[in-house]
Amino acid sequence: MKQSRRKYAGRTLGIIGGLGSLAGGDLFLKLLKTEPVLADQGRYHLLFEQHPFKDLSLPLSADASMTSRKLYVFQVCQGYAQSDADAVLIPCFASHTFIDELKAELDIPIVDMMQGLKCHLSALAEPGTRLGILASDYVRAAGLFEKHLGDDFELVYPCEVSQVALMQAVYGPAGIKAGYLDGAAIEMLHQVCLDLKSQGVTLLLPGMTEISLVVAELLRRGIDCIDVNQVYAEFATATESPRTGPSFKLGIVGGVGPAATVDFMGKVVKNTPAGRDQDHIKMVVEQNPQIPDRTANLLHNATDPTVAMYSTCKRLEDEGADAIAIPCNTAHAYVERIQDHLRIPIINMLTETIDFIQRTYGSSRQVGLLATSGTLQSRVYHCAAERVGLDLLVPDDAAQALVMRSIYGERGVKAGHTSGPCKDDLLTAAAHLVECGATILILGCTELPLVLPQSDGLLIGTTRVALVDPTTVLAQRCVALALA
Repeated sequence: MKQSRRKYAGRTLGIIGGLGSLAGGDLFLKLLKTEPVLADQGRYHLLFEQHPFKDLSLPLSADASMTSRKLYVFQVCQGYAQSDADAVLIPCFASHTFIDELKAELDIPIVDMMQGLKCHLSALAEPGTRLGILASDYVRAAGLFEKHLGDDFELVYPCEVSQVALMQAVYGPAGIKAGYLDGAAIEMLHQVCLDLKSQGVTLLLPGMTEISLVVAELLRRGIDCIDVNQVYAEFATATESPRTGPSFKLGIVGGVGPAATVDFMGKVVKNTPAGRDQDHIKMVVEQNPQIPDRTANLLHNATDPTVAMYSTCKRLEDEGADAIAIPCNTAHAYVERIQDHLRIPIINMLTETIDFIQRTYGSSRQVGLLATSGTLQSRVYHCAAERVGLDLLVPDDAAQALVMRSIYGERGVKAGHTSGPCKDDLLTAAAHLVECGATILILGCTELPLVLPQSDGLLIGTTRVALVDPTTVLAQRCVALALA
């Protein structure tokens, strides 16, 4: 639905640095050296962004907190998404333990390093091969390799003493992460590898991207060790990552009026088939009661609400909404003015309501409209009805005055009342339309369903009348779009 802001015609990959500056730089260099990039350098645009975060210097112990890391990675991914990058690379095994959390909230693909390693191993090693895993305490405790490789390979970790030496070799003051690529760090790492080989391991798989910096030295010493950064770079340039994006998000122009907004949100929840919280629809709402009164503008040329409505819709669009709902009938008189200036659709409550009536009741029954005088004067409902060949009955002046009093009066629904005089006035106006032949009534102001709920058979006088609530129809349509 959204239009891309893309200007670059090739493929843009964003690399997140800062999680290990040397490892990030190593991945960047190996991306430049991959065959697809060397073959067509004009096609690839590589972005590298690195900022420090507060827990960078902490070793990845088994109980390490991931909060700062998660938020840092998420923010950089968001920045790449706004730059219209095609995908993001995260050279950090610890970050891949929470990759599903990121994917659920981002509108940009993350190249899955574990998927790349699995593809590489499937071509390199027989099923059941004993793999020696060189991972941090945190990644080891999180079971990252078991999740992705445990069904196909036998995973072997260093013994307790060797694991301590591994952490020191990578994260110690004179470790690989600090830039010491020879000396004591490489000697400790070599001894850890020998410990794994003594356990029958023939192939070592690092779970620390920093080890890629010294893989050449390990190979020279006879240690068969995979260069995970090289594998990750080749996987990223050989595969296209589909932009699946996060789940559907509904934007709601709220405050027109405030109680109707809350009522509409409740109807979205009620009409969503869900067995748990996570099955419900994401909604972003701007409750903006300061949008100028639509009826006052249409009837008395008061302040035009077009700009206020448009700016609210644009903010919802910028918040990542996939579609916009406006739970206000009168506001739909302005929808056509602003729709062409948005990249996402406004779901038209009025046309949805007319289509619902035609599907549910056919075209032979007389339909009456209870709405504000502004809605009637704008004829937005009439235009929607004429499109499908329906005629609408509207109240005479006396009955319409009762409708307006039920909405705007001192004891009206906008003042917080849902019974008493406002309900009596509305029922009297409804009875007038029934006497004129209506057997279906549109509750064409979003506050009116707070007084009279949707019904297939409300008895008015001696006639059973169907009451149609446009906000319920709109909510059901929004749910259908989300599920699709």
